[in-house]
Amino acid sequence: MLTTAIAELTHRVSSPTDIFAPVSTPAQSIFELSLFVLGISGAIFVVVAGLLAYTAIRFRKRKSDDGREPPQVYGSLQVELAWTVTPVLIALVLLLATARVIFKIQGAVRPAGALDVTVIGHQFWWEYRYPGLEVVTANELHVPVSDPAHPTPTFLKLYSADTDPDFIPNHPNSMWIEPRETGLYLGQCAQYCGTQHAKMLLRVYVQSREDFAAWVQEQRQTVQTALADGTVSEGRKIFERVACINCHTVAGTPANGRFGPDLTHLMSRETIASGAAPNTPENIRRWIENPNAIKPGCLMPPMGLNDPQLDAVTAYLVSLR
Repeated sequence: MLTTAIAELTHRVSSPTDIFAPVSTPAQSIFELSLFVLGISGAIFVVVAGLLAYTAIRFRKRKSDDGREPPQVYGSLQVELAWTVTPVLIALVLLLATARVIFKIQGAVRPAGALDVTVIGHQFWWEYRYPGLEVVTANELHVPVSDPAHPTPTFLKLYSADTDPDFIPNHPNSMWIEPRETGLYLGQCAQYCGTQHAKMLLRVYVQSREDFAAWVQEQRQTVQTALADGTVSEGRKIFERVACINCHTVAGTPANGRFGPDLTHLMSRETIASGAAPNTPENIRRWIENPNAIKPGCLMPPMGLNDPQLDAVTAYLVSLR
């Protein structure tokens, strides 16, 4: 009853980062476990605080006290058993409940329709690769919604590009999600990775199966730019002439860098700089001119372009849809 009441209360006011409103199968299991642990911890707190309050009030100093030491009790088998066995039983229950959830999540059966995504953490942005779909994108993860009739969980394999290939050496790092509701869900980098750790944001778009299929189709297409536009054409030439192509990829062009985000479908994203700023032409121009003005400490250097060159490169990037 307590779990139901808390769940109903927290579902009334939710946000994209609300930990009390899980919409994925493993998250729901972890949420229920956390409520169970919270309930036991709360009961222990009430009992201990109640006993302390009772003792402080019942045995407070009175004017009639003669100042003598109260009777001392030594070697009470009942008391010693109580304060030894009770904590052990509580710890055992918590251990078994936690182990059950861990094995349930880690031992989940992989259905035939599961989606594979390789997640690579860079300083300070995210790279998402869909091996079976031949799609590469950055900072915004798109996954299909899952339902009992068509279970489509997403299995994520996690790497770090800037330290060891694995977060934990010689240990496969993986997790899975099975979102049950469409929408946008926000997350945060959990490991301190440098200056811009706080702005290494996660954006997960859970889409209907049809919308996800349409998104995949769009991402697999070679970018089409309006090269007849003189400004766009000039911007592409500048982009390919300066250091941009050393770090960024634009499919169908000589740009094939791997150090920075894939820009093939840049304008299909809602944000730039891993969620630090909305994806608008004005912010793109500011980013090219001086990335540290938006994201201090980022590894992309200022390109040293003059105003006409900035306008041209911005026009070219805005054409990448």
